[in-house]
Amino acid sequence: MANTAPGILLISPDLMLSSQLTGLAARVGGSLETLSRCDAAPRGGPYDLVLIDLGNLRESPEALLQQLATSLTQQPQPCLVAFGPHVHRERLEAAVTAGATEAVSRGELIGNFAECVGRWCGSNEG
Repeated sequence: MANTAPGILLISPDLMLSSQLTGLAARVGGSLETLSRCDAAPRGGPYDLVLIDLGNLRESPEALLQQLATSLTQQPQPCLVAFGPHVHRERLEAAVTAGATEAVSRGELIGNFAECVGRWCGSNEG
């Protein structure tokens, strides 16, 4: 993961967000695949990072993480990060309780994308 282009999987039905994060991923040398639903099968992989959009997915964080555990069988498991509006604190906390590595606000994810990806994908640079 460090010194390699990160493979990122975004779970979100938000096309504008997908476009924005695709551009940000390219800036850090990574690639981003988007699935509109958590139960859809990813086409690529392996992934270093999976981003779960709690703000636009209606399922509970617990259900989303359970679906991902079933559909992502790669080893080692990618870093699972939930994000959503900062006002949805309970959903963000529930995602961590359900097994997400971390949960951040949407603003933090977009505003600090390179730093976040470096932290989550194990980059020791900077």
